[in-house]
Amino acid sequence: MELLRKWLGHPEDIYNLLRFKMGGYRAVMPRMDTVSGEGCADGGKRFAVAGARCSRCGAGHGRRRRRWGALSCPGVDTVLPWDDMSIPLDVKVPMLHEFHSHLYQPDWKYTESKEKDRQVLEDFPTISMEFRKLSKVYQDVISDICHKMGVGMAEFLEKKVDSQHEWDKYCHYVAGLVGIGLSRLFSASELEDSIVGQDTDLANSMGLFLQKTNIIRDYLEDQMEGREFWPREVWSRYAKKLSDLAKPENIDVAVQCLNELITNALHHVPDVLTYLSRLKNQSVFNFCAIPQVMAIATLAACYNNQQVFRGVVKIRKGQAVTLMMDATNIQAVKAIMYQYVEEIYQKIPSTDPSCHRTQQAIAAIRAASLPHGGPMASRHHYSPIYLSCAMLLAALSWQYLSTLSKATEEYVQAGDN
Repeated sequence: MELLRKWLGHPEDIYNLLRFKMGGYRAVMPRMDTVSGEGCADGGKRFAVAGARCSRCGAGHGRRRRRWGALSCPGVDTVLPWDDMSIPLDVKVPMLHEFHSHLYQPDWKYTESKEKDRQVLEDFPTISMEFRKLSKVYQDVISDICHKMGVGMAEFLEKKVDSQHEWDKYCHYVAGLVGIGLSRLFSASELEDSIVGQDTDLANSMGLFLQKTNIIRDYLEDQMEGREFWPREVWSRYAKKLSDLAKPENIDVAVQCLNELITNALHHVPDVLTYLSRLKNQSVFNFCAIPQVMAIATLAACYNNQQVFRGVVKIRKGQAVTLMMDATNIQAVKAIMYQYVEEIYQKIPSTDPSCHRTQQAIAAIRAASLPHGGPMASRHHYSPIYLSCAMLLAALSWQYLSTLSKATEEYVQAGDN
């Protein structure tokens, strides 16, 4: 009954799930453009320049899944061991500083990790071998990003995020740099114009928007793991300790703090739209756009939502598939962004301390989204009430046919006996 209620409430979800299963995934995930690595003995090794995991596509990587993606060949998101709690700091800090150089060392590996992802470090020679088969232009980009990420991660191992400036800096190290590195690879491969790799501010915003979204949403999970990524400058205005926001008696101020951080993240959306508008390759566009629309949907679900401090806030699976199916061109992405910021706008409490700043951030997104200042067309082509009736009819028909088929089979079996 609960499942049926969800289907009737969001019939477009089940419609798009069916579309996706019936072959729609081919439009979402077209064949990736690749570039051969120099020095490959048989020419068969290929480097997927645009290949990477978006920030929440893979499970089981702890804090590492927070990054925008992985620089494909060396798997930057899993091999930099900054959040491996089993490695002592006196070992981890120099390892992070020197990690980029290990890419060039055939035999380097680390076997003392106790984490579940330890196999990546133990089998690192396999990763570094693939890295060394790449063209030098790709090696240089990946090595440079690994170096900068390692140094930045080491910096935050022994300090917490205090100011909003440091929040931006932390997110730059763990996500913005990946956005910059991927953008440089897109341009180096000639899949995209040179401006994509050169405009590091826009690429950085792509990473920061995703990173901040996940940090905001994962408040409770981080608290349970003893991690703190919300900036003290913000939360200290609402509570004495960050953990106090989870107390029931503090829920009102906790939500106000949440809304302020979401407002901060929304300021990156105009940069995101500008970045995406420059992309020409369909594979690259889909790879970059899908995590961004997932992020805006997540922020809309989290905004002014007490559940962030009580459990996990997730977008529906059908909703995620709908976003994946739709986010294949810049106008569709603008429509999605517009839809979800309007959803946030409708939920802004007039008494919220950040309400005016939230409205201003949304006004900037509207200006970047609306075509020539006109109203944004709806993305849904079918009335929800008609889709609901159609889905209900389909469900009843399926149930009837299943029952009839079972009864017929039993009748035939009885006749045989």
